[in-house]
Amino acid sequence: MPAVTVLMLDELPRPPHSLLASLESEGVGVVGWGLADLLSAPLAELPKVEVLMAPARVPPVSVAAVAHRLRLTGGPVPIVLVYAEDGFEALEEHVRRGHDFLVPPFLPALVRSRLQDCSERARAHAHAERMSYERELEIGREIQAGFLPEQLPTPEGWSIEVSFRPARQVAGDFYDVFELVHRRRLALVVADVCDKGVGSALFMALIRTLLRHTAEYSGLQHLVAGGQDLGALYPVGVTPMMNAVLGTNHYLTRNHLRQGYFATLFFCVLDPATGSLVYINGGHNAPRLIAQESGELSALEVTGPAVGLLPDSTFGLGYAHMEPGDTLFVYTDGVPEARCPDGRFLGEERMLALLTEPAADGKELLDRVGRAVLEHTGGGEQHDDVTMMVVQRGALAGTGPAEQAVAAA
Repeated sequence: MPAVTVLMLDELPRPPHSLLASLESEGVGVVGWGLADLLSAPLAELPKVEVLMAPARVPPVSVAAVAHRLRLTGGPVPIVLVYAEDGFEALEEHVRRGHDFLVPPFLPALVRSRLQDCSERARAHAHAERMSYERELEIGREIQAGFLPEQLPTPEGWSIEVSFRPARQVAGDFYDVFELVHRRRLALVVADVCDKGVGSALFMALIRTLLRHTAEYSGLQHLVAGGQDLGALYPVGVTPMMNAVLGTNHYLTRNHLRQGYFATLFFCVLDPATGSLVYINGGHNAPRLIAQESGELSALEVTGPAVGLLPDSTFGLGYAHMEPGDTLFVYTDGVPEARCPDGRFLGEERMLALLTEPAADGKELLDRVGRAVLEHTGGGEQHDDVTMMVVQRGALAGTGPAEQAVAAA
């Protein structure tokens, strides 16, 4: 018989001696707990068992409550097995609730047969629940994929490449690319919701939707906080970006601060005609701007806190400019924090070295960094989502800075 652990609801009078003797003779592990303790003890202290055995005189609702608490421990779903020496009418309500039962004689062979049946049922139930959970996760993955853009709007003379690899079936990372201000500007977003799994995936969907919807429909209206007219102060496209970030932060901290989820993000507005960038970096890894002419890497540093972390946060603006041939590399911390089996990180230094090597295009750069991450992890568990975006401005036809300046003008 497969190894089975029985939690005996140890209520007075004590369980029949013949039942305990049969369990012992079959090598079944038995732990005894009182009903009050099982209903009040912290979940972390409760045992993980395959079978909950209780006397039939204990009300079915109490037995069901104990079984429910045992399920919450993360262990197997316990099969309820009630027993009665006499007063068999008490079994009826238990049977109606789906509880299995034992009646005298409590002979070893009979007990063994019933426990084998319980063990097989517990395993079948656990398998069915696991399959159902995996199916739900797959549905979640498909829904989440719908939140990522199917096609990236790419202005003439520019290229945009993205790599997205979740650590699990659903992810907390996301990216987005969409047009603003009557297609005169391009919004680029890469974000990382804290934690992993289903919780972060739900907040990923919420945060992505808030950011995009607010940015696309804000137009040139007043800033969410302060009533400042950014249209008169800052470049075109800043108002939608600032409205989106401030509005999302306000919503999250007003409604979801208790859940403790927040997101680091890089949100930039690109003017494709000039190559100018205006951005907000909310606690995110600093993207790198790679100058083709000099090979120099410039960091687009943090301009504010993570979104959803602090009420009434303020976010500064950063500015950059992409010359023809320049490359912008945006990433989440799953890249430098990729771990090898012994726990060492890939590291930012190694990542930056990969960026300085020449690449024919954005796809080659993404492939190079992606391969380095996979080689470093060595086939081990992927601990975090890995998202990268490469934006390149096409080189102009001249041979040097003077010719490029003339062409750009």
